[in-house]
Amino acid sequence: MFRLGRHDVEEMTAFLQDLVRIPSHSTQEKAIAERLAAEMEKVGFRDVRIDRIGNVVGRVGAGSGPVLLYNGHMDVVGVGDESTWTYDPFGAEIRDGMLYGRGAADMKGALAAMVYGVKALLDHGVILRGELYLTGAVQEEPCEGLGMRILFEEEGLLPDNVLLGEATNLQISRGQRGRMEIKVTVRGRSCHASAPHRGDNAIYTAARVIFGIEMLSTQLADDRFLGPGTLAVTHIENTGGSRNAVPDSCTFYIDRRLTLGETEAKAMAEIQGVLLREEASAALSVSEYASTSYTGYESRLKAYYPAWAIDRDHPLVQQVSRAIRSELGYRPSIDKWAFSTDGVYTMGVAGVPTVGFGPGEERYAHAADERILLDEVVRAAQGYARIAANILG
Repeated sequence: MFRLGRHDVEEMTAFLQDLVRIPSHSTQEKAIAERLAAEMEKVGFRDVRIDRIGNVVGRVGAGSGPVLLYNGHMDVVGVGDESTWTYDPFGAEIRDGMLYGRGAADMKGALAAMVYGVKALLDHGVILRGELYLTGAVQEEPCEGLGMRILFEEEGLLPDNVLLGEATNLQISRGQRGRMEIKVTVRGRSCHASAPHRGDNAIYTAARVIFGIEMLSTQLADDRFLGPGTLAVTHIENTGGSRNAVPDSCTFYIDRRLTLGETEAKAMAEIQGVLLREEASAALSVSEYASTSYTGYESRLKAYYPAWAIDRDHPLVQQVSRAIRSELGYRPSIDKWAFSTDGVYTMGVAGVPTVGFGPGEERYAHAADERILLDEVVRAAQGYARIAANILG
């Protein structure tokens, strides 16, 4: 058993509090990256480094054999209206065994548990026949998979298996729906609002298109495991010379959640069909994510993130399940995430077998008074040690 001693639990808790107290919004992860790297070096990781986009990468184990990657992300979303919080969003306050703060569940609790899970592995003298990497990824919140794409394709890390630490309440997740953001710009003809018949109101045309899209939402594909695809118009804007002019364009954005079998091309064709039916003159495109990381690395990536799932009987799923049973004493449920993760790249694009196991509950991610149960963080650390020992030991 990889039980953590009292001192390690105290050290891990203090480390987690440090992580939560560091605001680490996307592209601004420098301070937390340095703190994570320092703790990884302290507990015994080899070759800890920060790569070109700002991911923190460290490893343990021999230089030959299979490669297992533990993935966590360092960035967090904003706190929103602070008046809705009972606790300081960056205070890392502990009450009745629960730690509160932005990023506690999503997903700094898992990062702390992974670091100390590896420490437990090293302290127990487990000899690994391969390599175990731990990565603290950047910019996962706005562009999941970006950090992993750079790590795999430009830094050359090619693992055999990936374990995501996103919140699963210490159960197993084996997939998620994908997503894409679609931009639709409907064109019209401007004129003075006192004589609207002289123009072509782009808002009116967009309204018809949006109604057609709402009707389309009932006809999307449905997967037995991941569930149905969905869509929602989430933002709308228009251009016009003034508020007393008929607008000559109206742009709106669609959040499209993709289930298995749905592709970028299929999703775009469905919207194009609505435009044709409504005889709308419009431009259709997939939005683009553009950023400059804290290291100065510039990225541009289409906002398309594929759905993915690994078979329930896949050896990686079964190995993780057995490790949890033997170390933590229960049979984990095997399900899916409602939200999106770095698995959109590791499994959805790169095809590397990927599963999820992490402390915390999905419902607290991005919420006011985000929280995590410290006992879960401790148990997750034990689980991470056992999973690596079983797969690589």
